[in-house]
Amino acid sequence: MRKLLPLIGTPSGSHPGGRSAMTCRFRCGDACFHEVPNTSSNEYVGDVIAGAIGRRSMMRAAAVVTVAAAGAGAVGLGQAQPAGAAPAQAPASASAADAAAAARRKHKGARGLRFAPVAPNTTDAVTVPDGYGQNVVIRWGEPILRGAPAFDPEKQTAKAQAGQFGYNCDFLALLPLPGERNRQLLVANHEYTDEVLMFRGYDAANPTREQAEIAWAAHGLSAVVVEGDRKTGKLTAVSRHQLNRRVTVTTEFRLTGPVAGSKLVRTSADPTGTKVFGTLNNCSGGVTPWGTTLHGEENFNQYFGNAGRDTDKRYGIGTGATERKWERFDKRFDVAQEPNEVHRFGYVVEFDPYDPDSTPRKHTALGRFKHEAATVRLTQDGRPVVYTGDDERFDYFYKFVGSKRMRHGSSRAVREHNLSLLDEGTLYVAKLTGDSPAIEIDGTGKLPGDGEFDGSGQWIPLATATAKGAVSHVDGMTAEEVFVFTRLAGDKVGATKMDRPEDIEPNPVTGKVYVALTNNSNRGVGSNAKADEANPRHANKHGHVLELTERWNRPESTKFAWSLFLVAGDPDDPATYFAGFPKDGVSSISCPDNVAFDPYGNLWLSTDGAQLGSHDGLFGVATRGERRGELKQFLTVPKGAETCGPIIQDRRVLVAVQHPGEIDGATVEKPASTWPDGPGKYVRPAVVAVWRADGCDIGV
Repeated sequence: MRKLLPLIGTPSGSHPGGRSAMTCRFRCGDACFHEVPNTSSNEYVGDVIAGAIGRRSMMRAAAVVTVAAAGAGAVGLGQAQPAGAAPAQAPASASAADAAAAARRKHKGARGLRFAPVAPNTTDAVTVPDGYGQNVVIRWGEPILRGAPAFDPEKQTAKAQAGQFGYNCDFLALLPLPGERNRQLLVANHEYTDEVLMFRGYDAANPTREQAEIAWAAHGLSAVVVEGDRKTGKLTAVSRHQLNRRVTVTTEFRLTGPVAGSKLVRTSADPTGTKVFGTLNNCSGGVTPWGTTLHGEENFNQYFGNAGRDTDKRYGIGTGATERKWERFDKRFDVAQEPNEVHRFGYVVEFDPYDPDSTPRKHTALGRFKHEAATVRLTQDGRPVVYTGDDERFDYFYKFVGSKRMRHGSSRAVREHNLSLLDEGTLYVAKLTGDSPAIEIDGTGKLPGDGEFDGSGQWIPLATATAKGAVSHVDGMTAEEVFVFTRLAGDKVGATKMDRPEDIEPNPVTGKVYVALTNNSNRGVGSNAKADEANPRHANKHGHVLELTERWNRPESTKFAWSLFLVAGDPDDPATYFAGFPKDGVSSISCPDNVAFDPYGNLWLSTDGAQLGSHDGLFGVATRGERRGELKQFLTVPKGAETCGPIIQDRRVLVAVQHPGEIDGATVEKPASTWPDGPGKYVRPAVVAVWRADGCDIGV
């Protein structure tokens, strides 16, 4: 077996972003230990926003905050101090400062965030605020289909797993179920498998066909009806409900949109280029206004081996054998034998959970890359706009503006029309521009002359798909090439390189769009952007969050404004920033990943690979009003786990606890965690529900 790379460069053997080496190995194929796929010379977002972070880092306690004594209550961002300047003076009246502090204590947070924050910890459990309860909704392996057996990890089969809840949940959706009181429909992604923690005595060099087929069945999606307890927020899976469904690596999909039928996606098994089996590495996603769910195929590259083309290299597809060795059992995972199969993955999947007989679709008009998410906002005339990020160092984020209007109703004709909405429209990529001359950004954090921390941006069109065909807007590339090799199209038009754009979601209350940028420890390394032109934090190991405002607040606009909303890390670090809120009143956060919103417009962030000595968790932060930027930790997850798929309802919070116990050296025989069922049991990824013990709304 090959020597594992994650021991390079970090004394603890962890991933540069805080993940364990085991997580790197199985989740993304050691992506951060390979050459950066994007070797183009495009402008790097670190160059654009470095001044903003630097200038903010020079603010004493993140900002000089003033509160009107008359009770106006607005928190204002004071003037920053240039490097070397004298510290800002204290408020003229101590009583005014005391009054401000008293006001903060009285309200205990923005509406929806009024809970005692959970302290950073390394407890092997899901830790929630005082006064809150929790339960495990469903675990890996629990039977959900008729005929599926009870979970027995010592006697697991592919057939059994195909009827059971899959492995490693990421994105979650809770949909209404009319006519069934206290019931909802839960949809979950199953991003990847960790065979070392699934199979006793697993031999990574020689996996068996049965183990491979079990893993195929553990990937994909699950739809399962859940029932709520009337007195608490507890949720319980309803096994064998008629709407329960599993989608796996062997499920049939339709390839739709401008690439369907193209010679670039035809294979020996599918000469039509329209039928694909399976979906891989589904990360985050979204819920459409017409009642379906979207799922982003992210690190699909790691499942394909023996590649060698430049286009494969741009997507991080390896030249040798894969970690799981699936190519031994199905030639479609061998690029040398089936060169076009890999072109059939890396899309946004649409799933209709209300129709258990429907065929899921892969929408090629949204482009092919490592989709982290796909969230929808409607234009005023009812056309869908989809935001999606490419989770890779120095890659881009995109949006798709549909040309067809959504129809209302529940007839088959209406549903079929709405299922085609993402096949016609224009795909754009983002380019950000800072407001200050480059000469004023010297890497010291010195305030530039204009005193501004924001910038502008434009959406650059890549290609437009219509019912009559597709048109490329990129010189030298056909429309089909743009939609299949979207990363290369972004390179050619000069899109802005980002620090791993993950989940992107519009705020349903304000319309502002938030982009989670998890981290990028390669910033300033080798030929990558240097600190003299980039962010003062030479290696961005904690990540940040961008706030975008579309022009006129119209999602179809081709221009936007942007600002730094959050620069993650320890609040005591002067390089961090919390939208101007005093840093002595916030929780520490590292590596923001998934985002969600509560009914009040507060932003909720789950983390992946936190590097502050605590387990990953879920955080809420106010996006407006006098408490804008106040960030509070709501929960933490067990050892080795990542927080995924947050759902924030009035009286319930759901999270997916992904890869618990995934710590270097852990095996079935030597587990690193005992969650969720205690010693002597297999460690199992699961979905958890959290609620207030008194039955009231979350955080109010």
